[in-house]
Amino acid sequence: MKKILVTGGAGFIGSAVVRHIINDTQDSVVNLDKLTYAGNLESLDSVAADPRYAFEQADICDRAALDRIFAEHQPDLIMHLAAESHVDRSIDGPAAFIETNIVGTYTLLEAARAYWQTMPSEKQAAFRFHHISTDEVYGDLHGTDDLFTETTPYAPSSPYSASKAGSDHLVRAWLRTFGLPTIVTNCSNNYGPYHFPEKLIPLMILNALDGKPLPVYGDGMQIRDWLYVEDHARALYKVVTEGEIGETYNIGGHNEKANIEVVKTICALLEEFRPEKPAGVAKYEDLITYVKDRPGHDVRYAIDAAKIGRELGWKPQETFESGIRKTVQWYLDNTEWWQHVLDGSYNRERLGA
Repeated sequence: MKKILVTGGAGFIGSAVVRHIINDTQDSVVNLDKLTYAGNLESLDSVAADPRYAFEQADICDRAALDRIFAEHQPDLIMHLAAESHVDRSIDGPAAFIETNIVGTYTLLEAARAYWQTMPSEKQAAFRFHHISTDEVYGDLHGTDDLFTETTPYAPSSPYSASKAGSDHLVRAWLRTFGLPTIVTNCSNNYGPYHFPEKLIPLMILNALDGKPLPVYGDGMQIRDWLYVEDHARALYKVVTEGEIGETYNIGGHNEKANIEVVKTICALLEEFRPEKPAGVAKYEDLITYVKDRPGHDVRYAIDAAKIGRELGWKPQETFESGIRKTVQWYLDNTEWWQHVLDGSYNRERLGA
């Protein structure tokens, strides 16, 4: 049984990872989260009382706090998910992305290295620093039928993706220079339960239920590869426990969809699940509103996930069709969770357009 330190464990993907570890493995978790606007401990209510779960509110930029947490909890593995992650917000205010994603990752790497060097040799050999990143570091596949592979050159377009590219390079450098045993994964767009409602899918669901406009950038033909978050959590656990030091693994759902197709699918599911509409709405699709495209918007992302399937035996269990049905139904069944999120300062804006 291992103890895994998960940074950003109150976020969307991080909370799915924590729930998976507690519910489906024998390992224990230390959840380190700063609890910024997108961190929500209610996403972990189902596991919070488990004796194998511990929570530490801390900032990955705070070296003293990190040193204390390493000394106190003595983790065997690190899964680093803490990050600022919304492209629109990175356009509106890049500084927080540089601070958290680059400086924070550097600070965590240094704290982890200092801790790793003090471990007994057998624990040192088993230690892993798993850095969770994004396919957006690779840039744009517009005009090709290509897929992102683990060797695709980096060409980030936004302040968000540039900050994640920088953190990826730091993680690899700490292996090459200092010997810290690191692994990197790059994933496609995640969706599913407990998704903070600034992102496309939950935003569309909640706006439609309120009879509000469904804002779609440009012509809506930007293509993304969609990955159900619980499939991603299983993949990440497999990588940190079975992956090879120094390797990169791309994780995707094999589900390329244009944004407008995603929005229309949500509208069709809501017609089925919630036919009684807000006043003045004849069809949910009537709420679709095309808005000015965001600056530097990549047209297509798509992941080749063959390597993780071949080497670690992972493949997604959900198709987009099954996953999006589960997701829409979850939001209909869990109004209390998202209403608590919306009680705060967040007003369902898509910042940066």
